[in-house]
Amino acid sequence: MSSTAVVVPSLLIILLLWQLYRLYRACCRANRVDWGRGWMNLLDGLNRLFCYRYHRLNLLGIRLPRSGPAIVVANHVSGLDPLLLLASSRRPLRFIIAREEYERFGLNWLFRAIGCIPVDRQKRPEQALREALRCLRKGEVVALFPHGKIHLNSDPPRRIKAGAIRLSQITGAPVLPHRISGIRGAGGVISGVLLRSRARIRAHSPIYPEEWGKDQLYGLVQGILDGGDDREAAVAI
Repeated sequence: MSSTAVVVPSLLIILLLWQLYRLYRACCRANRVDWGRGWMNLLDGLNRLFCYRYHRLNLLGIRLPRSGPAIVVANHVSGLDPLLLLASSRRPLRFIIAREEYERFGLNWLFRAIGCIPVDRQKRPEQALREALRCLRKGEVVALFPHGKIHLNSDPPRRIKAGAIRLSQITGAPVLPHRISGIRGAGGVISGVLLRSRARIRAHSPIYPEEWGKDQLYGLVQGILDGGDDREAAVAI
């Protein structure tokens, strides 16, 4: 065997290991949330690199109180949306997701690790509500997409689900609405993740339940998520 046949593969292996080490260091630097496990913190950093560098997400994060309960809601345009919210947050987000998504093969371990709350809309949806209430009472942040599924501006109007409103009124936690835009693969789960975007998140001021009646609160959140409320309180980030 020639020396070249030995040296070239060895150099390639060394180069690969060096690149993996650089990626590891970059993930460590990008990490902004302590998930309680080292490998999850690395995933947090990797997701932030993916969203900020590949999808060119605008740099400032979503607006969250430094502590205490909060409910993050956003419009849902693609499979990229949860990654964008996670990448923009300085606190862990407990997503409420459909049970069929929660139990998806190959991803269930990840959904469990980040504390997603599965909801079974057909059988016992109140179980997810109770778990979300427990999280909020512990001072955690719950996140959900009230449209219930991907919904584009070009789609027929769709009433949002009232779960976020109920949670806010029961616990007193503020609702923090956000509008996601600039997604090249909008409308698709996989295409939204793979096609490079210029992702944008537009934050609106927190909505406190004590300031609004149930119907008013519902209409306000619906208007923001549908893009029909451009109040001065909205802040482009």
